[in-house]
Amino acid sequence: MGIVLRPFVDSRVVASAPAPAHLAATAARVDARIQALLNSEIARWSAVNPQLMAPLRSLQALVMAGGKRLRPAFCYWAFVGAGGHPEDPLVIDAGAGLELLHTFALVHDDVMDGSATRRGMDAVHVQFINTHEAAQRRGEARRFGEGVAILVGDLAFVYADLLLVGAPRSAIDIFTELRVEVNIGQYLDLVGTATGNPTLEAARQIGVYKSGKYTVERPLHLGAALAGQFERHDTALTRFGIPLGEAFQLRDDLLGALGDDGLTGKPVGDDLREGKPTALLAHALASCTANQAEILGTVGDPELDDDRVRAIQEVLRATGAEGIVERQISTLRDDSIAAIESSALSRPAINALVELAFFVTDRNH
Repeated sequence: MGIVLRPFVDSRVVASAPAPAHLAATAARVDARIQALLNSEIARWSAVNPQLMAPLRSLQALVMAGGKRLRPAFCYWAFVGAGGHPEDPLVIDAGAGLELLHTFALVHDDVMDGSATRRGMDAVHVQFINTHEAAQRRGEARRFGEGVAILVGDLAFVYADLLLVGAPRSAIDIFTELRVEVNIGQYLDLVGTATGNPTLEAARQIGVYKSGKYTVERPLHLGAALAGQFERHDTALTRFGIPLGEAFQLRDDLLGALGDDGLTGKPVGDDLREGKPTALLAHALASCTANQAEILGTVGDPELDDDRVRAIQEVLRATGAEGIVERQISTLRDDSIAAIESSALSRPAINALVELAFFVTDRNH
């Protein structure tokens, strides 16, 4: 498969790229592994105390409520492309571990951001706030709900570790670095939100560490390490993974500010209410008029109503920020594809990774 260059088209009229068929096939195996683990844990701990079923069921419901399973897919194709056997359960365990680690990050992220929904359902902390209030329990419902959510996230983190127990040392080291990086990125995101002064460099650094490396580059590295071929392929995988991970985060930024909440499963505008320091916002601030600057100055106000969110969205489009980010996504994707096309991975793996590159950058959810 050669490099395919696509012209820039306004994101409001572009259809989402279809998910590659192989993505669903990998996801089915990963989901089955997660279900088996969590069903076993629910049975084990509910026998100790029936109250323990609630947090474990909540974790299971969130994991199985959706998600594109991108991280397992990148890991799988790097593994197969580096010579791993396609049916090896080790790479499925690793993919399940990546997905549970992602769930840990989502649960904690929702607590930190005060997000009410995730994947079209109540966020975990909201579920337990509601449980506390309905039962008229003692203490503050918010503290209870957030405390339970932190523990649910921690359980996902531990189960992710459990699934990597059989991995070689080099793969464990990569998984450890991935976990450190995502926490570093989350802290940078919190600080950037609190300071309320987004710059392009700060937004890029947050995107790389909070999302890009942990979504694309490190799962690729993990797959190659599982196949015992990390040192042979690490440079090519990084040259593919870093720009694609950055493009993935830029697409997330667009969806968070301008997307369709019916597709994303999370209220569009939440990023604007939280004041997320994104490249989209930095570009708009760099080229706005005085009146537009006044509107953008309301970003970060948690009380923004739908009308004010729409006003901000119009500024993001009118300043050309949306178009700039769309063009950056296309350029980064093309750079990543050029890198993987010249790699030593097997041709089927290269083809699959190119398909994933188009999917993650053209998606609408």
